[in-house]
Amino acid sequence: MSVNRCLYLFSRFRRRVNARPAHLARSSCHAFSGSVSLHGEYPMCAVVSSRKSSSSSKPPDTSLFVPLTLKNDLSAEGSVGAELTKPLDKHELLKIVNRFYKKKEMQKLAADNGLDARLFHQAFINFRKYILEVTSLPADLHIILNDICCGAGHIDDIYPYFMRHAKQIFPMLDCMDDLRKISDLRVPANWYPEARAIQRKVIFHAGPTNSGKTYHAIKRYLAAKSGVYCGPLKLLAHEIFEKSNQAGVTCDLVTGEERTFVDPDGRASGHVACTIEMCSVTTPYEVAVIDEIQMIRDPSRGWAWTRALLGLCAEEIHVCGEPAAINFIRELMYTTGEEVEVHTYQRLTPFSILNSAVESLDNLRAGDCIVCFSKNDIYSISRQIEARGLECAVIYGSLPPGTKLSQAKKFNDPDDPCKILVATDAIGMGLNLSIKRIIFNSLMKPNINEKGEKHMETISTSQALQIAGRAGRFSSKFKEGEVTTMHRDDLPVLKDILSRTVEPIETAGLHPTAEQIEMFAYNLPDATLSNLIDIFVSLSQVDGLYFVCNIDDFKFLADMIQHIPLNLRSRYVFCTAPINKKQPFVCTSFLKFARQFSRDEPLTFDWVCRHVSWPLAPPKNIKDLVHLEAVHDVLDLYLWLSYRFMDMFPDTASVREIQQELDTTIQAGVRNITRLIRATNPAAITGPLQIQKDGVQTDATSSHSSGARRNPSSPRRSGRAMDSSLTNRLMRDGLLTSEMLEQLQREWSYGQRKESTNQDALDLNNHTNSYKDNTRKKRK
Repeated sequence: MSVNRCLYLFSRFRRRVNARPAHLARSSCHAFSGSVSLHGEYPMCAVVSSRKSSSSSKPPDTSLFVPLTLKNDLSAEGSVGAELTKPLDKHELLKIVNRFYKKKEMQKLAADNGLDARLFHQAFINFRKYILEVTSLPADLHIILNDICCGAGHIDDIYPYFMRHAKQIFPMLDCMDDLRKISDLRVPANWYPEARAIQRKVIFHAGPTNSGKTYHAIKRYLAAKSGVYCGPLKLLAHEIFEKSNQAGVTCDLVTGEERTFVDPDGRASGHVACTIEMCSVTTPYEVAVIDEIQMIRDPSRGWAWTRALLGLCAEEIHVCGEPAAINFIRELMYTTGEEVEVHTYQRLTPFSILNSAVESLDNLRAGDCIVCFSKNDIYSISRQIEARGLECAVIYGSLPPGTKLSQAKKFNDPDDPCKILVATDAIGMGLNLSIKRIIFNSLMKPNINEKGEKHMETISTSQALQIAGRAGRFSSKFKEGEVTTMHRDDLPVLKDILSRTVEPIETAGLHPTAEQIEMFAYNLPDATLSNLIDIFVSLSQVDGLYFVCNIDDFKFLADMIQHIPLNLRSRYVFCTAPINKKQPFVCTSFLKFARQFSRDEPLTFDWVCRHVSWPLAPPKNIKDLVHLEAVHDVLDLYLWLSYRFMDMFPDTASVREIQQELDTTIQAGVRNITRLIRATNPAAITGPLQIQKDGVQTDATSSHSSGARRNPSSPRRSGRAMDSSLTNRLMRDGLLTSEMLEQLQREWSYGQRKESTNQDALDLNNHTNSYKDNTRKKRK
């Protein structure tokens, strides 16, 4: 290295060293009156109060802070520090840095600058490894460490360089105030300036199911010059779309997977029916209808109702839902300066709770709907009904919308021999069904708690009322409804649930937007999307009216495609795709879609057909049917992405055509579902199939189904003996799962074998002793 370059580097280093306060090098850190901050590329001490200004904020969850890997390339400058001083003794360095770590003053000073005990330890381990393993240290750090080794420096001098390193591996420490501002969610009403620019009139149509509340809101919607209907399901949006056009009011349809324009040239109509996630908060309307407003507290989707309520640009906002939401919506609208006008409605047709349970499938009659909370019970009960010579329709959540409508039409048709419906709580909204009696097969529903753990819990009053309200609807032939349970023990529990008042709604959901995450990423460019979301939620501030929605599904998808090179906006959009993460085929397809997209290779119709092995054969058993449902979801995913990346998913029309064919195939399979159940190999079901129980995996033909009880007078006494057993009751109440049962059976078999072995050994021993005694007697 030239003399001039050496002098230049040395003088530059000396200027930086001289800039440090003198007391830093020779005195205890107790002399500091403020916290330390780094300014520019190299550290200098300064009194900083900006971080203290946010002391009222909740402390960040530092377990989410992932240290970055530093890329140190000082080969251009060479080992300047070693040239100016001498090479460092690694053993001596190790002693010095360990002494630095143990000093309480250093730990306290670091804590004042955002390094709690956990981060301080992580940063120190990283810093120690860095100075011991790196080929050449920065000149200033090398000289300071050399001074300390020679006794010419104080161990406290390491602190600024330690903090410089800590902020390099934890960049969020330097921008914590900015991150807090970005994640401040306390005034979401201000996110929608277009809506705040107009004085909106909010009308709440409150009432139970089948009270006509939505009917009155839609009546005003149809009479308006322009309007938007926002519903929770594609089926509801389709219904309003068809009803509007049949009434002579041109209406378009917008869902995540579909755009249908009445105008042949594709011009937008004045009215639009959409799923609530798809509503526009910038398009002006005369009237907007928000259906099922009580879902604003939904842990996963509540943000969509909050966004619609606060952001729709409509002169009139008609809100429909349970009375339990009235006070909360009033309070929410108080923050926007808008008053709420409330219209209350009573149920048009009564329903009564019967004093006796059904107890046996032999007691079913026309117009009955058995409500289950798992596919396991759906399949089991369907087969038992068919064994009695009756036909039944089947509806559950993962069926395509067309199949649900087909099954509903079959059940509603007075000329069809099908008079029994077996369904999950998917019938709670979105379908008009001619039901006389709702029969709860169970009152326990699988759920996943905040920790992601599966558990069983009793259905809520709101859920029970929503389902029970499907009996005796005003538009059906049954003018009075009845509600009961399949099992005698459940009936008093159901009566207690339905007698309670619905818990009032107290909070509304929020969700970080793509723009907020992009601003986060600007400050933390090397963080993963999943980590960005975690830190955002950890730092987010909400007032008492709101909560941050569950982001586990988003993070699951983000982690799945983290290794695929995508820009942040595209990655965010992919991770908001509505897919069932419990279906392996759908998740695999999602991964392949993202990989193909990242290569900038369009996902053509031929490519999709090869992936799903189109054409597909009709299902021969339940396993085949479940796979066809998964393929339908994959095609839905393609259509959903095609409206966000039109150039990369170009064959929307062709994919929609084969999806309609697939829907027809699934409909045929569901019509013959009992035949598929009979054809299903039980070993295949308990093995690779593992049909999902709305979140809990289980067998499709479990003999312990809670719906399999029989009447004592039934000739099938063996079935009743098994179904009324302790095992069945425990499984029905969620206290025993099929996996636990299998383990108990294995342990019991093992115990029996062990007992038998011990007994055989004992018998052999007795026999041997007896033989010896007899031998001795003969000898005598």
